[in-house]
Amino acid sequence: MIKKTLYFGNPAYLSLRNGQLVIRLPEVEKSNLTEQLKAANVRTFPIEDLGVVVLDNKQITITQGLLEALLANNSAVVTCDSKRMPTGLLLPLSGNTLHQERFRNQIESSLPLRKQLWQQTVRAKILNQAFCLQKNTPKSNASLHVLANNVKSGDPENCEAQAAVYYWRNIFTKLPSFQRDPEGDVPNNLLNYGYAILRATIARALVGSGLLPVYGIHHHNRYNAFCLADDIMEPYRPFVDDLVIKTMDKMTIPEELTIKQKREMLTIPVLDVILDGQRRPLMIAAGLTAASLAKCFNGEIRKISYPEFP
Repeated sequence: MIKKTLYFGNPAYLSLRNGQLVIRLPEVEKSNLTEQLKAANVRTFPIEDLGVVVLDNKQITITQGLLEALLANNSAVVTCDSKRMPTGLLLPLSGNTLHQERFRNQIESSLPLRKQLWQQTVRAKILNQAFCLQKNTPKSNASLHVLANNVKSGDPENCEAQAAVYYWRNIFTKLPSFQRDPEGDVPNNLLNYGYAILRATIARALVGSGLLPVYGIHHHNRYNAFCLADDIMEPYRPFVDDLVIKTMDKMTIPEELTIKQKREMLTIPVLDVILDGQRRPLMIAAGLTAASLAKCFNGEIRKISYPEFP
């Protein structure tokens, strides 16, 4: 089932009633309207339908009961900072009945296995970068295919970084001097926003499969609570890049993103991808990727299922 992504960019009162997320608007609640008219302006969504909830306003009030229900449903709650960019991610501590067993398998996984999994991850990422480049530019992607084929266990030659240099130099044909830098010029801000939504989607899938997002197969920053999510999202990044290019073709990207640009990025969970030969929404594919990773840690299989472009 495809879960909804809800974005709240205006003041709102968010609460829980009968398994439903209830949305009330402060300007309506404080008005002189009759109770009947106030009730008519209340919106509700079933908790079970929600996958990602984005809170992007300092005047949002949310109840503890609603947070509890969202986490019980394995929904990812994303909070934004004063610049209205994603800054925090709230996930359940227990999203799977086999949590303890899968934690143990993950933590006790061998170094050779993690190196092989990272090899598969880097290869899948570079191949998707190659397709994104071919789809959106006249540039040759032959060098990326060569690098993908040359990735060894653990990527000791850092083919990922070599591919990134060529990819970012050529992916934005209208911006020949573009440099990928989270603090850099437009469209870095749009990429940052898209990657944050992607990260939440992947982290949610990992928790749902009983895995520990903090314990990565490659990323190991001591201050990063989502190292595994950052590992597994790598092959998914080019789908965000492709969406950013489409968005740039439709509208000008300002220094401070508006709801219009953010709305485009909030479609990331429902983007079409190909996984195991079938077209699926990205959120569903993320769940299958996470489930395949859990099986790898459990010794059932040796290969992660990663998506390709349709």
